[in-house]
Amino acid sequence: MNDPILGGNAVFLAIAAFIILCIFLGVRIVPQSEKHVVERFGRLRAVLGPGINFVVPFLDRVPHKISILERQLPNASQDAITADNVLVKVETSVFYRITEPEKTVYRIRDVDAAIATTVAGIVRSEIGKLELDQVQSGRAQLIERVREQVRMMVDDWGVEVTRAEILDVNLDDATRAAMLQQLNAERARRAQVMEAEGKKRAVELAADADLYAAEQAAKAKRITADAEAYATGVIAGAITANGLEAAQYQIAMKQVEALAQVAVGEGKQTILLPANAMDAFSDAFKLLRGKG
Repeated sequence: MNDPILGGNAVFLAIAAFIILCIFLGVRIVPQSEKHVVERFGRLRAVLGPGINFVVPFLDRVPHKISILERQLPNASQDAITADNVLVKVETSVFYRITEPEKTVYRIRDVDAAIATTVAGIVRSEIGKLELDQVQSGRAQLIERVREQVRMMVDDWGVEVTRAEILDVNLDDATRAAMLQQLNAERARRAQVMEAEGKKRAVELAADADLYAAEQAAKAKRITADAEAYATGVIAGAITANGLEAAQYQIAMKQVEALAQVAVGEGKQTILLPANAMDAFSDAFKLLRGKG
């Protein structure tokens, strides 16, 4: 016969083992870098965050363990046509992380492929709105627009795009040669413009110099005229005060100065004096003696 004590111990051990199994199945420890999706009878029940979590044993199961670390898609290269019909090859890089695992699990099958396709389409669309020069010079603005549109597109998938970069924009050989030729032509044009501007500036400076010289000459003539007018005024005042003798004295002094100028030279020339030249000296002395 079976021992009732042994039978009781077996039942106790079975119950204890069942309790231990329930605890083992009911307690879920989720790592910091993951989130777990819990299903009950095939339907979403909860999303477990990092730490200790509890589920109902035998009813709940964890079919999906999703990493929430940031991920990088492989660098992709696709062709695009600019607004001025230039074919370019664009290399892109995308970083993202999953923020809502329940959306990623139940709304999209291959999130990596979906994001890569979305980025490629947006890049082609944005580059098609710009000319080649704008693509090269405004790459920062282009990247920002691509990043913003990608974020809006992948929001329904529970994904956050942290970075979307355009690494390089390459041209084919024919387009690169044409651009080099255009660049050389532009450099030659700038050199000609600079040379023409230099000549123009030189002409302007020369004209300014001539104008300045003319202004200075005019000022000198004006000063001389003012001096002569002043002297004439003084003479007129003397004539008014002293009568005709003052005028005659001035005329005689002018004649003496003229004769002195004629006598200036190296001494080899012959000087012809008018017959009444000496009379000018005598008249000057007489008037001077008379004034004294």
